[in-house]
Amino acid sequence: MSGPEAGGRLDTDALLDDPRTRIVVCCGAGGVGKTTTAAALGLRAAERGRRTVVITVDPARRLAQSMGLESLDNTPHPVPLSEGARGSLHAMMLDMKRTFDEVVEEYADPGRAEQILANPFYQALSTSFSGTQEYMAMEKLGQLHRSGDWDLIVVDTPPSRSALDFLDAPKRLGRFLDGKLIRFLSAQGNGAFRLLGAGFGLVASVIGKVVGAQLLNDVRAFVASFDAVFGGFRKRAEQTYRLLQESGTAFVVVATPERDALREASYFMERLSGDAMPLAGLVVNRTHPLPEGPAARLGAQEALAAAASLEAAGTHPAAAAALRLHAERVALRGREIALRDRLLAEHRGVPTVEVAALAEDVHDLADLRAVGDALADTPDHP
Repeated sequence: MSGPEAGGRLDTDALLDDPRTRIVVCCGAGGVGKTTTAAALGLRAAERGRRTVVITVDPARRLAQSMGLESLDNTPHPVPLSEGARGSLHAMMLDMKRTFDEVVEEYADPGRAEQILANPFYQALSTSFSGTQEYMAMEKLGQLHRSGDWDLIVVDTPPSRSALDFLDAPKRLGRFLDGKLIRFLSAQGNGAFRLLGAGFGLVASVIGKVVGAQLLNDVRAFVASFDAVFGGFRKRAEQTYRLLQESGTAFVVVATPERDALREASYFMERLSGDAMPLAGLVVNRTHPLPEGPAARLGAQEALAAAASLEAAGTHPAAAAALRLHAERVALRGREIALRDRLLAEHRGVPTVEVAALAEDVHDLADLRAVGDALADTPDHP
């Protein structure tokens, strides 16, 4: 990559091979290819010798099928690798309700756990509260990390409206579940619930439709069962935050060469820096590099002029069409480079790698392997 803004190429193989790298978090706006990037990194790490597990939040069956599995659930499943693979790969899809239930079952005695799991307020909280999915992704990360079964965990972050929701959710949910706040809300009646904003409003709306006037009774019953066990829930959120800040964690910000996606990436990198979280680099997905060779040096205006000349002469229509297509490709690549360099001018020194747009969706391990090869080896063609 050229230019003073460049921070060099992101060396993904060095990152994945380093035994000190224990967690890789793929983050960014929705729809930028985080899930495919996470799966490709996990596969590449496993084939290079790491005991790897990938946590995805993508419910699409095509991802499971690309890994040779019928489906994914909240339990890590082994992914069949080629005979030459030196490590192992497991994959799972986050089930936020089941993960929340597992937390209750782990820290509450059987009788109290049964009361909590059956409580309508808890059932709505564990499925509808804003930030639950993001927090439970990190809770599952903590469970896998503590198990010691894998030496590398790759996390595909939830598709939030804003990438920043991922970092905010653990503290937001932890504050909500703090015992004093819950007791205050249960004592104040419906009016106090407005203090929680739109996230809790959604929960209250769901609960109201289901249980109506029983809302406060359910909240009080929930507090009686839950607070004694999880009065320190905020502490768990803070522990999760510290895990993300450790040197063994590497954040990989994923974006596409589009204005909104790169703006989200910029916000996220600023937040990572502000929270002292380790940024490994930036992946720019779905780029359109120009083909190598003399044609790459032909500018858009030159190609359009040549096409117009051929069309005026009424000769070589196929060549004229190819020249116009080339001009469009050159212009597109120019816009991508301009947007990319604008971002890197604001975040100097961030290692970056580009992955060219695929002709079709990822369907199998061979496709994932090709993405992994691109993440590791794709040269930049500005």
